[in-house]
Amino acid sequence: MFHAILLNQNEGKTVASLETLADDLLPQGNVTVAIDYSTLNYKDGLAITGKSPVVRSWPMVPGIDYAGTVETSVDPRYAVGSKVVLTGWGVGEGHWGGLSQKAVVSGDYLVPLPAGLSTRDAMAIGTGGLTAMLCVMALERNGITPDSGDILVTGANGGVGSFATFLLAKKGYKVIASTGRPSEADRLTKLGAQEIVDRKTLSEPGKPLQRERWAGAVDSVGSHTLANVCAGTKYGGVVAACGLAQGMDFPSSVAPFILRGVTLAGVDSVKCPLATRTEAWRQLSEALAGSELLTQVEEISLAQAIPVAKDLLDGKVLGRVVVDVNR
Repeated sequence: MFHAILLNQNEGKTVASLETLADDLLPQGNVTVAIDYSTLNYKDGLAITGKSPVVRSWPMVPGIDYAGTVETSVDPRYAVGSKVVLTGWGVGEGHWGGLSQKAVVSGDYLVPLPAGLSTRDAMAIGTGGLTAMLCVMALERNGITPDSGDILVTGANGGVGSFATFLLAKKGYKVIASTGRPSEADRLTKLGAQEIVDRKTLSEPGKPLQRERWAGAVDSVGSHTLANVCAGTKYGGVVAACGLAQGMDFPSSVAPFILRGVTLAGVDSVKCPLATRTEAWRQLSEALAGSELLTQVEEISLAQAIPVAKDLLDGKVLGRVVVDVNR
């Protein structure tokens, strides 16, 4: 038996409850994980409250990421007792997820937890931190170095943006942080940002080509913001796009790409290949071991996940939320 948040539908409405479930209800897979920690992401909030059709099958255990210890395994890559982390792959949407004390998954979904990180550290990083590192790697893969010029980070106070700001600064890049919360400027400066800009300067419709300002960017916002980011990117620059907080439209033109040779690099953390995912976690371990970013989180119990999910969507939660599923 194990405890989990379970989502059901009742007359078209999502009902979330903390349940005690039998092991034989777990989905199929070749690795069983005793979960230590999960998190509450925005997508989890949507699933738990039912405010968006995130869940694809019922009943569902939400939680798009988790970290824990292998309990049983027929996958030779994962020995019993080894530490693992999972992000993405539709877990918490179409396959039972991490807001639970136990999970069964395919070993293809897992990554060995790198040395230097605890399972709690891994969830303090979570999907947001992994996505940020994948964006940084995309810039590097396309030839952007600290000598190339400034790097813009949009949504800099969000999960992806905060980690991207820190990781880029640690690698020696000059970071321009865009945020809608100027009161958080001191926090962004401590993370390594050298310049702060108001997101209003990027979020409205703009010209398809603008003054060249940055050599690269990490964008988690989309829509007009992404269009303006591309329009202000220097010749040969690279924009890593990973989110759609403002919208999934892209009201732009081909001008930045064919007149300035700008590269728009899409970054996906859900089905990212294992080799790339493993390398991202290795670099995260090196960059973040001992960092205050891993301690600046709110830790809650499994039972608290349901009410906190609503607070998350209502904008009442700042920073990352780590869920100790065993309390």
